[in-house]
Amino acid sequence: MMMIKQALQNLNIGYSGLAVYDVGVETLNGFVEAGVYIDGVFAERQAEITAEVTRLQAEYDANQYQRDRATAYPSLQDQADMQFHDLANSTTTWLDAIQAVKDTYPKPV
Repeated sequence: MMMIKQALQNLNIGYSGLAVYDVGVETLNGFVEAGVYIDGVFAERQAEITAEVTRLQAEYDANQYQRDRATAYPSLQDQADMQFHDLANSTTTWLDAIQAVKDTYPKPV
């Protein structure tokens, strides 16, 4: 349902937040073939809304590597400690740790 609400906002189709209701059979992230009922009005822009939901989902999927990296990076405290010891010992522990995460979860080309 979040993708639908974001699509409606992106397309400047007003809704009151609580007044977006699914009607019919669910087909795409909670969106329905029959349409979306918005503030008492049946959405006539269903194709446009569906296209925007599809675009948002593709964008979300394309950024999966960012979410994977965010959980794989060492904590900021650990990174600061690595950087301190790298400077003190002329090592590359921090760079190696960051590069390992980037290699594990590469950015799509």
